[in-house]
Amino acid sequence: MGPRARPALLLLILLRTVATQGRSPRSHSLRFLFMGASEPDLGLPLFEALGYVDDQLFVSYDHESRRVEPRAPWRWGRATSQLWLQLSQSLKGWDHMFIVDFWTIMDNHNQSKVTKLGVLPESHTLQVILGCEVQEDNSTRGFWKYGYDGQDHLEFRPEMLDWRAAEPRAQTTKLEWEVNKIRAKQNRAYLERDCPEQLRRLLELGRGALDQQALPLVKVTHHVASAVTTLRCQALNFYPQDITMRWLKDRQPLDAKDVEPEDVLPNGDGTYQGWVALAVLPGEEQRYSCQVEHPGLDQPLTATWEPSLSGTLVTGIISGIAVCIILFLIGILFRILRRRQASRGAAGDYVLAECE
Repeated sequence: MGPRARPALLLLILLRTVATQGRSPRSHSLRFLFMGASEPDLGLPLFEALGYVDDQLFVSYDHESRRVEPRAPWRWGRATSQLWLQLSQSLKGWDHMFIVDFWTIMDNHNQSKVTKLGVLPESHTLQVILGCEVQEDNSTRGFWKYGYDGQDHLEFRPEMLDWRAAEPRAQTTKLEWEVNKIRAKQNRAYLERDCPEQLRRLLELGRGALDQQALPLVKVTHHVASAVTTLRCQALNFYPQDITMRWLKDRQPLDAKDVEPEDVLPNGDGTYQGWVALAVLPGEEQRYSCQVEHPGLDQPLTATWEPSLSGTLVTGIISGIAVCIILFLIGILFRILRRRQASRGAAGDYVLAECE
């Protein structure tokens, strides 16, 4: 996998994680997503960063160009130049921090050793999500989490000024980072003071664009595989991300344990898509319906699976043509047999007459 392909994969993993976390409909959030991979052919970690206000991408940065790029149609004028400078300095600083942390974690896993050729023997990935959420009552909550090779690894706890290890392998890094009390205090200051302040200024900057809504397009599809019938409810092209999708049987909500978890992912154009699946008995599909709730909807939207009329029509036409062909062939065969019988009868009469 090339240097550019792996960060793209990490992006999907990270955005999937963010999408499943969600937030209160009356709150606002500022999130920064960092991703990187140690490439065996380069021997150096790659780094890319994305910044989101609520569900809208507004800034990006990558280590290769070292450029901070605006990604939202907001007006970054002279009044917001200081804010942009702060964001740029933060992202460039986090670039350095990310690479140092990456090497520290790999070293603590005994994975930073190089081969005789001077390159890493295998590739590893690091993902970070950090930011804050401001509630309707103006209270705040900060978060700072690390994921390593696709698994939860470390989480910063600002109230305790320490790190929680999500797996045994993270204990060494946890103890090493907790020795640095200055870093812990800087992390807490950002999460509790700087991040909420930035978020409020960004909300002012993105006013109007952040309030726009895109209603979900909902449909239910039908799939049969290995004798299992599955109904899949899809909600497409909606914004904001907050959405609730549930299955009803005979208009009554199903128990959550009987339904696959709801899955929501970004489309890449600022909107989202979500789906939830359900295994049903063949012939009972019409008893089930999918109910969708979204901030842009005045009331819940309900959809059911409708058998395709075109598919049924095509099947009927094909069956009819097949029957006609069979009848036509049977008719030809019947005529041939009658002609043979008639020929044999005429030949018999001729022999008899000749004998007389």
